[in-house]
Amino acid sequence: MYNILISDGLQEKAINNLINLGFNITDKHYNKEDLGEALKEYDALVIRSATKVTRDILEVAKEGKLKLIVRAGVGVDNIDVIAADEFGITVRNTPNSSSDSVAELALAHMFAVARFVGTSNYTMRNGEWNKKKYEGVELSGKTLGIVGMGRIGRSLADKATALGMKVVYNDAFGKVDGVKYNFVELNELLSASDFISLHVPYDKNLGSLIGKKELEIMKDGVYLINCARGRVVDEEALLEALDNGKIAGAGIDVFEIEPNTNEALVNHPRVSCTPHIGASTMEAQERIGDEVVSVIKEFF
Repeated sequence: MYNILISDGLQEKAINNLINLGFNITDKHYNKEDLGEALKEYDALVIRSATKVTRDILEVAKEGKLKLIVRAGVGVDNIDVIAADEFGITVRNTPNSSSDSVAELALAHMFAVARFVGTSNYTMRNGEWNKKKYEGVELSGKTLGIVGMGRIGRSLADKATALGMKVVYNDAFGKVDGVKYNFVELNELLSASDFISLHVPYDKNLGSLIGKKELEIMKDGVYLINCARGRVVDEEALLEALDNGKIAGAGIDVFEIEPNTNEALVNHPRVSCTPHIGASTMEAQERIGDEVVSVIKEFF
């Protein structure tokens, strides 16, 4: 029977389902130096965000049994997909699993920065009562610009509409079939939106999607939410925009370096931050586990 390496953990139910299907499961994390050699003994690898499957790892692993890599999550940017394809290794992910959970977290950050939820919670615990200081804004009636109208973007758009927001979007592929919201060019979205939420992969060839130039195009007092990938936003430029008041608040779940080392950003009074927990709900984890099982079962 086939050997499966689960490198970054997986829901217990999913592991048991794979075992019941007859797969040999190893739940163990290897460091980068040892992963390639270890993978020679496995037919499939299941990863999350922690494991980076680079070309040099695949160069070693290709001499063994590896046929499939499954990313238990939405993106595959921590896998060298080009190298995998070159070596005849299939790459899959679980795109249907965490859309609602990430969209809800984006909304949570929007509420947090618009109504000073995190900051006022912190100051109250320090004995402060800054009632007059925390005059926020309502989401209802505001324009939300969504960059990336995939599953997560569509889920967020529907939820935001229910709250009375006007939604516009931009997508790298242009207008998205079946989407009822208004497509606009990126610069128009940046200049017209009161809230901007990013749901795109990071393209290392293009660099940060949101840098100093893009921040300058935005409205004064805009709120920026990033639950996508850390490097999509230039953190240094964002920090400057927060300091000078261009950005009224930022909700950040992902960072250029993880675990995060940018203390100035996470400690900024206008920032709501979380440690990459977009998919960290019980429901999403169960769906991810189920989808991983389905992918492996179907492949083999």
